[in-house]
Amino acid sequence: MTIMTSESVDRSVSLTAQALRRVAHLDWSVPAAGLEWSCHDTAVHVASDFNAYAAQLTGRAAGAYVPFRISAVPGTTPEGLIETIEATGGLLSAAVAVARPGDRAWHPYGMAGADGFAAMGVVETLLHTHDILSTFGVHDWEPDEDLCAQVLDRLFPQAPRTAAAWPALLWVTGRAALPDLPRRPVWRWYSEPVAAGRVLLCEISPNVAADLHAGGTGGFAWDGDGPAEGTRFASGMVVAAREAGTYRPGWGPYAIVRTDDGRAIGGIGFHGAPDAEGNAEIGYDLVPSARGNGYATDALKGLAAWAFAQPGLTALHASVAEDNAPSHGVVTRAGFERTGATDEHGLRYTLRTPRG
Repeated sequence: MTIMTSESVDRSVSLTAQALRRVAHLDWSVPAAGLEWSCHDTAVHVASDFNAYAAQLTGRAAGAYVPFRISAVPGTTPEGLIETIEATGGLLSAAVAVARPGDRAWHPYGMAGADGFAAMGVVETLLHTHDILSTFGVHDWEPDEDLCAQVLDRLFPQAPRTAAAWPALLWVTGRAALPDLPRRPVWRWYSEPVAAGRVLLCEISPNVAADLHAGGTGGFAWDGDGPAEGTRFASGMVVAAREAGTYRPGWGPYAIVRTDDGRAIGGIGFHGAPDAEGNAEIGYDLVPSARGNGYATDALKGLAAWAFAQPGLTALHASVAEDNAPSHGVVTRAGFERTGATDEHGLRYTLRTPRG
C-alpha cells in the first residue's frame, strides 16, 4: 500500500491553486457541478477538511472529530478562498510531516495515520477542484497521474486497475462513468481495509449497504454476476440495524476485493457483534467465477484475525451445510474445528485462536 507524505499534500494544493486561479474572476456563488454547495462553499469545505484532518492527527482524536469548524469571512473573494486553501493545506502538510509513526486518529471511514490523512486531503482538493472547474466549463484539467495513482492505492482498493488513474478516481468517487462501468450513485473510501492475503476486505457501511440491498453495486466493480444474494441479504441486515439503533461498526459484512484488479468477488462478515459470552457468527460467499482459488480462505483468515484483535471476542463460529464440501475445506484451512451440528442439516465449526 502506498505511503503518502506531506509532499503529496503540497503537490495537490499547488495543482489546485494553479487551476482555480484560472476561474478566480468568475462568480463563485453559483452551485458547484454535481454538488449541493456553491463553488464558494466548496472551497470553504476543502479548507475546513484540511484543518479538521490536521487537528485529528495532531490531537490523535479517538472517537469523533475535534469539535470546531472554520468559515470564511463574509465577502471573501475567490482569490481569498484560494489563499485559504493554500494556508490550511500547509497546516495539514505540517501535521503529516511531524506525526510520529504510531500516531492514529479517528475518521468515519476508518482510523488512519499520517499517510491516511494525507491521502484524504489530496482526495478532497483534487475532486473539489474538478467540481469547481466543471461548473465553469473547464473540462480539460487533469492532475498528475502518479498522484492520482497514489490516492487510489491508499484509499480505494475497489478502483479498477484497468483504467488510467484520473478517470478511475472520478469513477470511484461517483463523478463519471468508465467504458465498462456506469457512474456510481454511492461511494466511500477505505482508510483501513482489512488485509487478507490476496484480497482486501472493505466494510459495507450503512450507505453502501442500502445501495446493495436495493439492487445496486455499493460502489464496487463486481466480478462476474456479483454481488451474490448472501451479500445483498447481509446488507439488508445492516440497514435494519441502523434503523433500530443497534448497528456496530466493524461487526457486519465486508466486500471481498481482489487486490490484483480491484474487482469485488464476494462478501464476508459477522451476523452481529459478540454476545455477552464473547461468541460471534461469521459467514461468507463468493461469486461463482472466483471460487476454487482460495480467496474465501484468505478472507476468512484475515477477518478472523481482525476479530480476535478486538475486545470481547472469545469464539468465532461458522455453520456449513452438510453437503457443501468446498466450504468445509475453507473453514478447516482457516483453523476452525468441528464442534457439532446445526438444526438445519448443517455442521457447526468454531475457532478460538486465529491461525496465522
